[in-house]
Amino acid sequence: MRLVLVTGTTRTATIDGISAAGASPDLVAHTPSSDAEIVVYGEPVASPVTPVSPTGCPTPAAVTRAVVERLDLPVTVVDAGLAEPTAAPTVSVDASPGGDLRSAAAVPDAADVFEAGRAYGRALPTDDPILLGESVPGGTTTALGVLTALGERATVSSSLPDNPLERKRAVVAEGLDASGLTAGGAAGDPTAAVRAMGDPVLAAGAGIARGALETGTPLTLAGGTQLLALAALLRHDGVESPLSLATTSFLLDDESAAVAALADSLDVDVRATDPGFDAVDHPATDAYCAGEAKEGVGMGGALSLVADADADMASVRERFVAIADRLNPSQPADDPAVTR
Repeated sequence: MRLVLVTGTTRTATIDGISAAGASPDLVAHTPSSDAEIVVYGEPVASPVTPVSPTGCPTPAAVTRAVVERLDLPVTVVDAGLAEPTAAPTVSVDASPGGDLRSAAAVPDAADVFEAGRAYGRALPTDDPILLGESVPGGTTTALGVLTALGERATVSSSLPDNPLERKRAVVAEGLDASGLTAGGAAGDPTAAVRAMGDPVLAAGAGIARGALETGTPLTLAGGTQLLALAALLRHDGVESPLSLATTSFLLDDESAAVAALADSLDVDVRATDPGFDAVDHPATDAYCAGEAKEGVGMGGALSLVADADADMASVRERFVAIADRLNPSQPADDPAVTR
């Protein structure tokens, strides 16, 4: 099994009220670059920020890294529109950072990015199953935009304990007006949905998934509602292959996201893994149990591998705590820290 982590940025992440952004909205652009370094190296190497919330909740990349260490999981990082450089080795699909979905075209090069991702997906070894994850701040809002444009259930999760869903829906409504679309107006046209309302990670990820499925490469979507938006793109592109989503119990328990209902409407099987963080007394695990972060950076998919391998989840928790301490999530909120 290999984790393919698709990383990128979108100006949608800088909209007020979408997500907590630490000391400055400009710092959020470093989050996926830093996430990639944490997953590959265990800590930021070149990125000037550590993705933790103002309350000290570390990025899900720290959980994924704990599994990478425990299972020696291979990782490939795809640059699908990074605004800031990363020291992690990357595969490029020639994507530009995404724009604000309230503009007429959030991803003008959506068609080209999809085809580049598809070519990469087709080139993957067919005997090497992949987990497909993502890191893109603001991605639940662009996922909501895509789901709305396609006419699917308009529910997504949030990295915040209280999901600002109505604020996201208001932003999506502005985006629909700017692009001349109505809800469901891009049904059957996934490229139009991403171009108007999405982000480059969705374009590249959908292309990679499509290419992998075309050649018979075993594929698991590793994440939450953003990966379900990707599944919706595949369904509207005519993909009828069985799809499965590996996520976390934190996300499945989030009633505002309604993950099970959304997955069912898209004919996607869901598996949720509980990392047992309630058994640990630590600020990082406490933050997850309180509803922060929930999912991202392939976290749910990585955790599912631990269960499949009959590995000791306690050892993953221990590694996560060690990584969280190394990342110093207790730094003050005015330090250069950002959230997803």
